[in-house]
Amino acid sequence: MKLLNTNIKNKVLKSMAKILDRKRDAIIEANKKDLDAFQKEDQALFERLIVNNKKVDEMIEAVNSVRLQDDPVGQEISNRTLKNGLNIVNTTAPFGTILIIYESRPDVTIEAAVLAFKANNKILLKGGKEAYNSNIILEECWHEALTENGLSKDWIKLLHLKREETQEFLRNPREPLDLIVPRGGERLIEFVKTHATCAVLVSGRGNNFLYVSEKADWSKAVNVIINAKTNKISGCNALDKVLINKNLPEYETKLMMLKQKLEQHKVEIIADKSVSNILKNVDEVSQDTIWYEEFLALKLLIASVDTIDEATRMINKYSGKHSAAIITEDKTEALNFMNTIDSAAVYHNASTRFTDGGQMGVGAELAISTDKLHHRGPLGLKQLVTNKYYVFGDGQVRV
Repeated sequence: MKLLNTNIKNKVLKSMAKILDRKRDAIIEANKKDLDAFQKEDQALFERLIVNNKKVDEMIEAVNSVRLQDDPVGQEISNRTLKNGLNIVNTTAPFGTILIIYESRPDVTIEAAVLAFKANNKILLKGGKEAYNSNIILEECWHEALTENGLSKDWIKLLHLKREETQEFLRNPREPLDLIVPRGGERLIEFVKTHATCAVLVSGRGNNFLYVSEKADWSKAVNVIINAKTNKISGCNALDKVLINKNLPEYETKLMMLKQKLEQHKVEIIADKSVSNILKNVDEVSQDTIWYEEFLALKLLIASVDTIDEATRMINKYSGKHSAAIITEDKTEALNFMNTIDSAAVYHNASTRFTDGGQMGVGAELAISTDKLHHRGPLGLKQLVTNKYYVFGDGQVRV
């Protein structure tokens, strides 16, 4: 796709914001069809599917926010002239064509597309069948905004493919793909990594851990745990595992307090043998595989540890490398933990729920990357470009 100037891209986004507002009722009505057809046994997936007035407002805000951000394309990274006279300029450049595969969440159809388009990338959207009607009308909104400003609909397209067709498309794409972003659970990520023939940027699952030090402020610990677990169970930044140091003062009493608080929020508790002996009437961990699970439910695993080193070893072994937190009043201990943990985001005395583009000041996000290349954490507008060297000479040859 050709390079577009900033002005025309912003005009498309201005049109899109108006169209979303004008078609608000139709978008919500289309979403209602998806909600009515949804089998509600997966509560997290159902929550992600909902589009209401608040969600439409958030879509409009995402579009306007990206429109107001600086164009990330063509920004100079470095500029130097060598002794031989060659002028070497390194600048930001679009990826080309991005494919994003995601489940539920119609708002991804807005956020992913607005970011990709502003960064001058073509985007192919492979949404889940559960959001079919919602995604269709949102694609229509995009196509109206593009057409209104004299651009091809090909900049933003939905792919209507079944599982087998998606496999074949990944193996033999009908057009060149430069980057694939699977945004979903472990099965989706493995599916894409198995079949893709181009670069894959993993938008990691959660399975986030929190460690409570013996030097923790207990009231902070409880508030953070409750928020991280219950604020939004469908978020990939929700909390799944809590490790508590046995040397915490009044350890057993505080465990009982935590259990009571979690039960008030209807959270199912699973515990290791040591903790279950104290709490009673809670399920004990029966299989090691549960440590690797992302729950996406009102469920929390609580376990005991003897030291911070034991906690960091467990987190680095089992977590999804998304977000991890420590609760402690010792800043040196906190920094040691944060330096040792291998996650995209690490927290001191704060909820993991802040691992989000909007909450971190990035704005709209394509995904939360747990890869170390090319970027880690929220993928915002500035992260949807690569780089390109422009070398200017006057007949130089290498000797």
